[in-house]
Amino acid sequence: MFARQAINAYAQVGVQTGAMSASPHKLITMLYDGARAAIARAKFHLEGGSIAERGTAISKAIDIIDNGLRAVLDHDAGGEISANLESLYEYMVRRLMLANLRGDAALLAEVDALLESLASAWAQIDEPQPA
Repeated sequence: MFARQAINAYAQVGVQTGAMSASPHKLITMLYDGARAAIARAKFHLEGGSIAERGTAISKAIDIIDNGLRAVLDHDAGGEISANLESLYEYMVRRLMLANLRGDAALLAEVDALLESLASAWAQIDEPQPA
């Protein structure tokens, strides 16, 4: 038990260090990766029948989408793209809540596929170079 806590603490330090030194472009990538990892954990716990852990993992994915990805949308500069992403993120959150309520792996897979598509598109955007 103690070893697992130590490993988790070490992993958290690695994530925090990576986030502190990351560019805004990389931070968005990290948010997509984190949401997808939380959904993967939710699928694992769903298959294992661990309801509380599934709920915790889904809550983590919702938090990343709502307080990470949605929170950084720039509606002034982003225009229609930003509005469309906001709607898509809201949809994902609703689907994740429904997945948790129903214990539905297909809904988790749906949101994961949406996040994968967005992450792939984001990765194709060249990171701005400093002037």
